[in-house]
Amino acid sequence: MYSKEEIFKAVSTVNDPEVGFNLVEMGLIYDAICNENMEVTVTMTLSTKACPLHQMILQWVEEAILKELQKTKKVIINLVWEPTWNITMATDKVKSKLSTF
Repeated sequence: MYSKEEIFKAVSTVNDPEVGFNLVEMGLIYDAICNENMEVTVTMTLSTKACPLHQMILQWVEEAILKELQKTKKVIINLVWEPTWNITMATDKVKSKLSTF
């Protein structure tokens, strides 16, 4: 089974194309777990419900997990809107860069 840290590392290869930071740095990935059947579930959100790349980002997350964690049999993405994402969920690096805009 993969650890939460391993899953987060795989997902961190996916960048938000609008701001150029990865989804983990942005604080968009809330949780991740791998069960004994090698099924990875990622609980995540997007910065806005109106995100024009909604489906593409979900696809990129799935592809990143399958590529980086090759024993994965299935990827389940649990897209949630609560808690609502805000900039305070991002890393300090992201907050400092985005606050200059």
